[in-house]
Amino acid sequence: MPTIFAFPKPFRGHIGTIQRNAIGSWVRLNPQCEIFLFGDEEGAAAVAKEFAVRHIPEITRNGFGTPLLDEVFKKAEQLASDPLLCYVNCDIILGSDFIPTVRRVSQWKPHFLLVGECWNLDVEESLAFDRPSWEEDLKTLVQQKGKRRGPNAIDYFVFPSGLYQDLPPFALGRPRFDNWLIWKARNVEAAVVDATHVVSAIHQNHDYSHVGSKELMHGGEEARRNLELAGGNRHCWSIAEASHKLCRAGIRRNWGGHFTPETKAQFWRVMKLTRSLRHPMGLKMETVRRFTALLGRKP
Repeated sequence: MPTIFAFPKPFRGHIGTIQRNAIGSWVRLNPQCEIFLFGDEEGAAAVAKEFAVRHIPEITRNGFGTPLLDEVFKKAEQLASDPLLCYVNCDIILGSDFIPTVRRVSQWKPHFLLVGECWNLDVEESLAFDRPSWEEDLKTLVQQKGKRRGPNAIDYFVFPSGLYQDLPPFALGRPRFDNWLIWKARNVEAAVVDATHVVSAIHQNHDYSHVGSKELMHGGEEARRNLELAGGNRHCWSIAEASHKLCRAGIRRNWGGHFTPETKAQFWRVMKLTRSLRHPMGLKMETVRRFTALLGRKP
């Protein structure tokens, strides 16, 4: 089963609570996974010891003190005892449906990337892992109050060792590296599988005080540098560009994912320009939207 690796933020206050919730869910996966926590952030060593997971404190950082993706991925691959790897953000709760999904996809095709949308949920307190119903209680709360994060927010990546070669030194925790990872997998002809409707992954909402603000994270120098390293927006793809979708009945092609973001944008521009020609024939924009939605509808 995959070696799970993450780079946590400092374990203080609310962010400390939700990160402990996330790691608590990972150590309860069945079968158990090898888990790495990278970095020497406040509390990381103590939490790694508490949960009996491996701590790798030394990691290369940029001039802002932010860890670099290429170094983290390289070390995880070198140290992992399993050929499958899973990079996951340290605020993501993974449930019992995660491991069966990984097994299912890895048995289907060896050259793949598994991703999926998560659910946003306000979680203020430590999860009661001592209660057998903790996971079902959490799923009920998601159904009541959760909101889907959207295809541009990618929080977990499962892939085989060797999939990513010559990674750019992206700043972790800043925009665009996650979108680039999807583009890169498609570029090397790996099957990118969207498991949104099968994996119940939960993103615990938090503030962005660790980087100053959400606006700074998305519009600051590190974000601009990540976009440059990605080669621009043309290499920043979302979960909507996955080549396949996983549903309970099986894995099927995601026909909508075979159009690049640039192609989709050009298509809709043409549709707007041809409005006067289309409408007399009854070919309205809403009709086209309904048709294209069928290409990527929920299984």
